[in-house]
Amino acid sequence: MKFSTILKFLFVLLGFSLGVGPLRAADKPNILLIVADDLGWKDVGYNEGAFKTPNIDALAKAGVVFTQGYAAAANCQPSRASLMRGQYTARHGVYAVDSTKRGPVDEMRLEPVPNKSGIAPNAPTIAKAIKSAGYETALFGKWHLGGPDGATPLQQGFSVFRDASMSRKGPASGGITGNADPKAMYTTNEDVLTWAGGRKDAPWFAAVMYHGIHTPLEARPATLERLQKTGLTGQKLKYAACLADLDDAVGSLIKQIRDLPRGRETVVIFTSDNGATQQSSQEPLRGNKGCYYEGGIRVPLIIDWPAHTKSGATCYSPVSLVDLFPTLCEIAGAKIDADWKLDGTSLVPTFDGGELQGERAIFWHFPGYLDTPVLRGRDPIFRTRPVTVIRKDDYKLFVYHEEWLLDGGATNVPGNRAVELYYMKNDRGERQELSAAEPSIRDALVEKVIAFWKANGNPLPTIKKVVN
Repeated sequence: MKFSTILKFLFVLLGFSLGVGPLRAADKPNILLIVADDLGWKDVGYNEGAFKTPNIDALAKAGVVFTQGYAAAANCQPSRASLMRGQYTARHGVYAVDSTKRGPVDEMRLEPVPNKSGIAPNAPTIAKAIKSAGYETALFGKWHLGGPDGATPLQQGFSVFRDASMSRKGPASGGITGNADPKAMYTTNEDVLTWAGGRKDAPWFAAVMYHGIHTPLEARPATLERLQKTGLTGQKLKYAACLADLDDAVGSLIKQIRDLPRGRETVVIFTSDNGATQQSSQEPLRGNKGCYYEGGIRVPLIIDWPAHTKSGATCYSPVSLVDLFPTLCEIAGAKIDADWKLDGTSLVPTFDGGELQGERAIFWHFPGYLDTPVLRGRDPIFRTRPVTVIRKDDYKLFVYHEEWLLDGGATNVPGNRAVELYYMKNDRGERQELSAAEPSIRDALVEKVIAFWKANGNPLPTIKKVVN
């Protein structure tokens, strides 16, 4: 019998299915979700990376690697909102950090959709869902969703919230223990282990949101000294050292969690909130953080659950961080209400390295502007202009809102550059644009994008009013 079939049978037998009532505490695994900040797909060793990440690579060998794992947005705040909500940005309205109107206003041809600063206090979140299934919940590190429209982690289902970096004068001013822990990652680990070690009866869910490797790049003196001896200098040295500290912190945390009682029953998920900054080229992937080419949204994603995931397995299906909500709910035996309108799908069927089955598309929606162009980007001024993106099977299609709304839209494709189409199976670098060569595929995907807009209330930018 196929491993995945056996696994599904066991899940049903134990009650691990959506909508099933609470399981006994002894049957529930602990859940450790680790999210790095600005860690690119190419930054880890197992993804053909130039950097050494032995601990993350070891996790990849132990669990399931998702080769086409995607962030739900190209920068921090919306990606984290989508992870917590299990929804695309078009549903919750968090599109950017602070504003969707970033860059030279006179270069913006449309009026962007206003941004929300966080997810509403009454909104369902992954923490609320898992907590309702009998779990103790905690978040350690970066939240980034507590603006006027949002709420604190304590209002979003987490019973405990600690961010070691908040003891500093600024978001990256040297660490609470000085240079010994400049990104507060090791202090965060101590907080996690103290809390998790004290959980004796109820299962727990810990979200660990490191501040590494977000700028400014900082590292422990010993790490800098060690890597300097390899010939690295300047920003490359700082980047490699900050990444080395992240890798070491991840490895140390997982090892100590595994040593706790029931540690081998802990599900470990490792990922990043978006692609890397321009300080790290993601070639062969195109672009960086803030754009919707692969370098901006493809991220490392690993799930390791001993005795349930197949060691060294690989899933090639495109998946998104919005999939973690239903995945963790299935693992925890948490009920998902139909009116939550989740956009993800459970990844449990892939735990033996199998592929997701059935019809599926992944969407990204950014109806605004982000300044500063990226490596090998489309635009000399912005990281991205307003755009909606769909990934379905091996094709990825972009619909740019300016050209769509102002330059003839569907009546002038491909002459107006409103649409870009790429065949990802043979062109993950997005070098060969196919909208003219594959009109039937292009048009079918455009129709799906239009249907996506309609289903979400057409959240498109508006045409600027002309002031005489």
